[in-house]
Amino acid sequence: MKCKIQKLQLRAVMMYLNGQLGYRKVAKRMGIKDPKRVRIWVKNYQQYGEEGLKERRGKTISSKRGRPRKKPLTVEEENRKLKAENEFLKKFIALKRR
Repeated sequence: MKCKIQKLQLRAVMMYLNGQLGYRKVAKRMGIKDPKRVRIWVKNYQQYGEEGLKERRGKTISSKRGRPRKKPLTVEEENRKLKAENEFLKKFIALKRR
């Protein structure tokens, strides 16, 4: 079942692809503030079909987050990091007790 937003996106994409309307005119007719949105939807639709219009925010592709480290931490760096984490946790626990 398609959600309302996906239906709106599909209508906007079809208006652009079937008609002689540009991104700006489609956005204006559909009440979309930014014409770049329409362009992105059209690009995603052309590349992936209706699947490209689905919401993908918040869904991580990989379990690894953030930028990977280029080199592993030295023993001293790891020790400093763990000490800082311990200090932070001690302060946090002290604040919760108040």
